[in-house]
Amino acid sequence: MSGPPVRGVDVGSETRCAHYHTDRDVVAFRFACCETYFPCYRCHEAVADHDAIPWPRDRFDEPSVLCGVCGTELTVPAYLEADYRCPSCGASFNPGCEAHADRYFETGT
Repeated sequence: MSGPPVRGVDVGSETRCAHYHTDRDVVAFRFACCETYFPCYRCHEAVADHDAIPWPRDRFDEPSVLCGVCGTELTVPAYLEADYRCPSCGASFNPGCEAHADRYFETGT
């Protein structure tokens, strides 16, 4: 994968990490606190020296989700509307990420 750097614990070439490493764990999320991509919130907790701040609603038009297969950067709406697949390369994304979306994206009103 080419694209922006991804930080975390044992991050592989397709953004899998020590915490999430199935065939479909191929996304990374950009955190607003440091403008850095991480495969998961647990990676941010492990390697960042600050508290995580999810991507703010007023920046949902900016890329903040990275496909680990092809390197395409997606906006939050594009990611959420993609039916768990990269719209560029068709790679399957893990639907389980939805369970902790509030750690990645501002979900309050």
